[in-house]
Amino acid sequence: MGNVIVFCESAGDSLKGSALSAIAAGRTAAGFHGGEVIALLVGKGVGAAADHACKYAPKVITVDDDRLETFMAETYAPVIANVAKANDASVIIGSANQTGKDVIARVAGILDAGMASDISAVESKTDYKRPVLAGNAYVTIEVSSDTTCVTVRQSEVDAAGELDAPGSASSAEAGEVNTFGAEVVRIEASKSDRPDLNEADVVVSGGRGMKNGDNFKHIEELCDALGAAMGASRAATDAGFVPSDLQVGQTGKVVAPNLYIAIAISGAIQHLAGMKNSKTIVAVNKDAEAPIFQVADFGIVTTWEEAIPQLIEEIKKVKAAS
Repeated sequence: MGNVIVFCESAGDSLKGSALSAIAAGRTAAGFHGGEVIALLVGKGVGAAADHACKYAPKVITVDDDRLETFMAETYAPVIANVAKANDASVIIGSANQTGKDVIARVAGILDAGMASDISAVESKTDYKRPVLAGNAYVTIEVSSDTTCVTVRQSEVDAAGELDAPGSASSAEAGEVNTFGAEVVRIEASKSDRPDLNEADVVVSGGRGMKNGDNFKHIEELCDALGAAMGASRAATDAGFVPSDLQVGQTGKVVAPNLYIAIAISGAIQHLAGMKNSKTIVAVNKDAEAPIFQVADFGIVTTWEEAIPQLIEEIKKVKAAS
């Protein structure tokens, strides 16, 4: 019997949406291994999210330590590995985002464990399904090691629902915190009142057809009207229109919001790989033959100069009426 440790990221007193998808995959894995799901929160102040985590996992462990205020894989990975060993974990799961990919691979190295990255489903005790070829095909990989480390694509796995009864929370010590010579010199982060791109229910992305960075202010206005996060194609970020952390696509962020609006984006396969699992896709492009229309649920063949003001006006009317 093996338990499943799910490394959960949190913000304030709540788990992030990516953590709920990881927990959902953890429940499936626990069913195959015969153990239970243990949600693990690591960092300074993570105890505030313990109650929320208990709604989704029967057991929650927090490692709340001031020395872990800033995320570093060098310091977090040993903590996760130690908790996994102490709780007889057969599987350690994290999200397939920047943080999860960084730390879970290091945990695999510490535990000499097999690794299944970017999975979309847990198919058996040893088999995991994952997308390849920019999401155009899927393969099943087998990991035969006694312990397996896994990262889960949030866009491929539905979020876990709440348990019938809340779980219990306990704490663990971080132990020695060794940076192995690494040092955080400074953190440069984009500050915005808009939702996080990975967590947003609505995303509006602009492409190279926006012509320049100044024109992205119109995308921002539409985002603010919808309460949406802003994204961009690689062509737009490579051109310097917007920062690279807004890139959606195969080499950027993979998102699956309830609504994705692609404006002036042709729909190259690399971009589609990052957003095609969105629940509803709306495309605005002046080229009726643009590939984006092949995956769009709704398409508007016009220029962004025509479409955006009209969309904002109609959204304001709907809000005023409600």
